[in-house]
Amino acid sequence: MTGEIPVFLSGSFFLKEDKMKEQNLTQGNILKSLISFAFPVLLALFLQAMYGAADLIIVGKFADTSEQSGVASGSQLLNMITMVITGLTMGVTVFVGNSIGLNDRKQAGKGIGSAIAIFSVLAVILTLLIVPNSDVLSKFMHSPIESFNQTSNYIKICGVGTVFIVAYNVIGAVFRGIGDSKTPLLTVAIACVVNIIGDIILVAGFNMGAAGAAIATVTAQAISVIFPMYFISKKTLPFDFSKKYICFDKFCVKRILLVGTPIALQELLVQFSFLFIQVIVNGMGVMQSAAVGVAEKVCVFLMLVASAYMQSISAFAAQNNGAGLYNRSKPALFYGIKTALIAGFTMGILAFFGGSLLSSIFSNEIDVIIYSHDYLKAYAIDCLLTAVLFCFIGYFNGCGKTLFVMVQGVIGAFCIRIPAVYLISRLDDAGLFEIGLATPISSIAQIILCIIAYNVHKKSRKS
Repeated sequence: MTGEIPVFLSGSFFLKEDKMKEQNLTQGNILKSLISFAFPVLLALFLQAMYGAADLIIVGKFADTSEQSGVASGSQLLNMITMVITGLTMGVTVFVGNSIGLNDRKQAGKGIGSAIAIFSVLAVILTLLIVPNSDVLSKFMHSPIESFNQTSNYIKICGVGTVFIVAYNVIGAVFRGIGDSKTPLLTVAIACVVNIIGDIILVAGFNMGAAGAAIATVTAQAISVIFPMYFISKKTLPFDFSKKYICFDKFCVKRILLVGTPIALQELLVQFSFLFIQVIVNGMGVMQSAAVGVAEKVCVFLMLVASAYMQSISAFAAQNNGAGLYNRSKPALFYGIKTALIAGFTMGILAFFGGSLLSSIFSNEIDVIIYSHDYLKAYAIDCLLTAVLFCFIGYFNGCGKTLFVMVQGVIGAFCIRIPAVYLISRLDDAGLFEIGLATPISSIAQIILCIIAYNVHKKSRKS
């Protein structure tokens, strides 16, 4: 972000009464409110998934396997960074949501100003760490020799766009906090279209491979920040804001980081465990490396409903708890679990029996498709488990219990998933299906921890 204040943040804003009904999650039928809020989030996540998948699909169709492996490894690393940023911005969502629930317009504005200050510094630090060290990061990824340069170039170019990733996630966090899930949907739709067009021109047209995909990604990221400035300037928003709010307000910074830091750390450790899988598989060969990259992109689509509920239940619980309406948060959790399970069962069947078809969207290589389907068979089990787990995580995030979220994530990633992947990979004839089983095993343990924590939380609330 530059020193100049965006138009939508200059001055004060007053929410009209009719707009409040659209953005307030503390009123109306719980299931209807949750679904109506979650649906735009689901669409936005779908477009984000398309945004991320476009690189791998078009490179897989118009470039060789080494280019696809480079995108697979590079995007896995950058996805970890993005998820950490997203986790940290959850502190902004919860803070703003609580402030809106309390009808404290000034506090909400100060929180947003503090968020701008925090994430501007973070964007600069990440850019300085990623761009000059792309070769080091590629070595850390154990990128196959055939795709080392492609991985390094992809990481370096995408690293330049880190500032846009940070800015977009801050904007999205603010609007989820005020109950507006439609504005992020519109902006990511535009970015998705730009990314796909860029990939087609640079990869299919100019044969630029992984580097072309990275350039298209950075361009789309920039668009995803520029366009919201115009759209948001046309909206009436439920908070006050002025330039003086852009500072490190001690109260706001502390509240945002207390919620966001444990989530970010949890995301870091969880995504590192998936990165560890990619590192292990990279040592098996370029075909397996590309296959896991393909399977992970497919998995993003399989988990869309659960991921949408995780974000939506967080915002729902934050607003209602801020207003003291705790009796609305718990039903939202169980409504989310029930509906997510239906989607999870459907996606699991699709992954187990149709994994080859799904993988063929991303690659023309028969071996890559076969290996990817083997990996997806393990994820078919996890489709059901994440329907429960993600809803619990969203609920605890919204309740501000992010320390527990971090703990269960650490246990799942470092105490179960990583050791399981390592031990399974050491077995004779262990394939991608066996390695993939480490993920549902860790999900089962995390669900058990969530059930225990929920019962403890319920008893403490009653007392």
